[in-house]
Amino acid sequence: MTLEFSLIPVTHYQQNCSLIWCANSRSAAVVDPGGDVARIRREIDTRGVRVEQILLTHGHMDHVGGAAELAASLQVPIIGPHPEDAFWLQMLPQQAQMMGFPPVPPLQPQRWLHEGDRVKVGEQALEVLHCPGHTPGHIVFVHRASQTAWVGDVLFAGSIGRTDFPRGDHQTLISSIRNKLWPLGDQMRFVPGHGPMSTIGAERRDNPFVADKRFG
Repeated sequence: MTLEFSLIPVTHYQQNCSLIWCANSRSAAVVDPGGDVARIRREIDTRGVRVEQILLTHGHMDHVGGAAELAASLQVPIIGPHPEDAFWLQMLPQQAQMMGFPPVPPLQPQRWLHEGDRVKVGEQALEVLHCPGHTPGHIVFVHRASQTAWVGDVLFAGSIGRTDFPRGDHQTLISSIRNKLWPLGDQMRFVPGHGPMSTIGAERRDNPFVADKRFG
């Protein structure tokens, strides 16, 4: 038995919130609950799983806006992202106003995550990669047994994350993708923060921003 998941597009940004669970124990986690908490709760009930934690890839509103409400309703901890994104979580009231979300207070996770950390979901383990560039504290969750990674806004099918936000950096993002994600292997599929899933191999071949042919 391994890790299973379902995608739950949330908010007007159509952000890919994920419900992930250990198929054996039915222990679960929610990755990036950006909003629409009632919709997320319905998916949890439909799947019949037991959510034990909320995992955040980075501190942008469309990924974390529903985290506090969901955590309070389920009585579970919020884990991640990397502490370099603390300023984004403290700016949630301003982010909500700028991005057209209902007011949200600042957020303090129960645990920050760092490169090399592991997060258990039931009997399964997610590896943590620190992949800055889109934000300085962005992390990626990797489940090697199912060849699946949750990459937030680092990499998309045919595109990459924006770097024009405070403390974003284009070259840092490119380095994160090429040095952290490419070594996961061409067969690794990934869930991006927005849009359809893809594989590392497909992006190395065809992504106009980071395809291998761009770098000789």
